[in-house]
Amino acid sequence: MVCFSLYAATRATTQAYRSLLEPWSLTYPQYLVLILLWDSDNRAVRDLGERLELDSGTLSPLLRRMEQAGFLKRARSAQDERVVIVSLTERGRALENDLAHVPSCIAEGSGLTLGQARELTDALHRLTACMHATTTGATRTAEPPGGRHHAAADHER
Repeated sequence: MVCFSLYAATRATTQAYRSLLEPWSLTYPQYLVLILLWDSDNRAVRDLGERLELDSGTLSPLLRRMEQAGFLKRARSAQDERVVIVSLTERGRALENDLAHVPSCIAEGSGLTLGQARELTDALHRLTACMHATTTGATRTAEPPGGRHHAAADHER
């Protein structure tokens, strides 16, 4: 089953990140926020949410904890007070060097060659795009044959 394989691989990967990030008391989603800010600091909360595919109900508490830990700061935009800008602190910038080993540890732990990792990444991007298209463009209102049961369960068998 494709969905179980994806689930198991995601859990194993997240557990690997958890063990690597634990000494800094960081979660994997917090690490992803840092990666985006290291790439381009001073981002709007909305931009972070879109890039990470997280809603504000998930992202806001995550950012609040990171701010309390001293990794970033949040401030209203001078141009538009409705926009909250997230910026790294010195402590957050220092983590880029402290965590520089993480990508290579994950790459080594994956057991994939660089070419295989690129192919997998490309395939996962395609899968993500297709799943988004399926969930946003193909909402079904009709009842499946045989009554109201979960059609995905039949597909998985």
